[in-house]
Amino acid sequence: MRRLLLRMSPALHLTRLTTAFAAVANVWFVVLWTHACGHESGTAEFQSAPLWLLLLGSACNALGLFGFATALNDVVDLRRDLAVHPERPLPSGRLSRDAAVALIVVTFGLAVLGATPLGMRAVLLTLLVGGAILLFNVAGKFVPAIGLVMLGLIYAGQMVVPNLALRFVWPVWLVMTHALLVGLAVHTLGRKPPALSARAIAFAVSGWAFWSAVIMFFGDLRNSGQGGLWPEWVQPTAAIGPAALAALFVVLAWRRVRLLGRGARAADKIGRYGALWLALYACTWLFGQGYWMEGWILTALAAAGFLGMTVVREAYALLEQPMGYRR
Repeated sequence: MRRLLLRMSPALHLTRLTTAFAAVANVWFVVLWTHACGHESGTAEFQSAPLWLLLLGSACNALGLFGFATALNDVVDLRRDLAVHPERPLPSGRLSRDAAVALIVVTFGLAVLGATPLGMRAVLLTLLVGGAILLFNVAGKFVPAIGLVMLGLIYAGQMVVPNLALRFVWPVWLVMTHALLVGLAVHTLGRKPPALSARAIAFAVSGWAFWSAVIMFFGDLRNSGQGGLWPEWVQPTAAIGPAALAALFVVLAWRRVRLLGRGARAADKIGRYGALWLALYACTWLFGQGYWMEGWILTALAAAGFLGMTVVREAYALLEQPMGYRR
């Protein structure tokens, strides 16, 4: 068993599947919200499929896109990682480049397969998000002013794969904004090149404002005559939980930076907390609307994801650097 886990370890490191539960939480929120709310319709395929199939398909889609993005990132960054991060699976030789490319193909195939029960629109959106991920890794992340905006859009696009016509758009806007700000913090604290200038930050803020306006425009259009931007069928209390969580995240991130200082360690912590927060946002939206069963489903996912992330990270350490006795 240990030998099998050691073989799997490089692939798990490469795809970073220990934090992929956040991507699953995003799509599960859309599935559960659409399924529970009579005002959200979804496609014909969505309406006819059982809930378990929708959850399974969307989870496969989210895991596939997440694994595709992270594996592609490491293949593109191989030359840089040889100098900066030689301990990673590809630079260290624990995983060959051919195996990594195969993993990219398999994970993207899993994403497309998972979108199939959700309908052709979901498949096409998966292809579009996959193209955006490719563009981000090849060019976008090297121009942070553009890359940060692309990162937020990728998260938002991946989230609405189950239902592109979602009428309540505030959760999508929050995920896009959160992903962009966490990406900005990780880039700045981790001192990743190139450094962000004031002009680059202004451009990123402008891009965020533009796409925020686009999201709000469609939200207002889809709820014309029913409350506009905040539909009348959504409880006002639904916003309390996400707003409190956003404020708590700012405080928590500030304290982490004060404790650890600027650097890769603080950036890694904020990135991991940011992933967990996406699942917590989804839970509070559902609880705030009174969808208790759906909220507990996502709470169980968040708890399992956090526990799994902790256990797997400890298992990595024990497998690759087993404890021994001193003499």
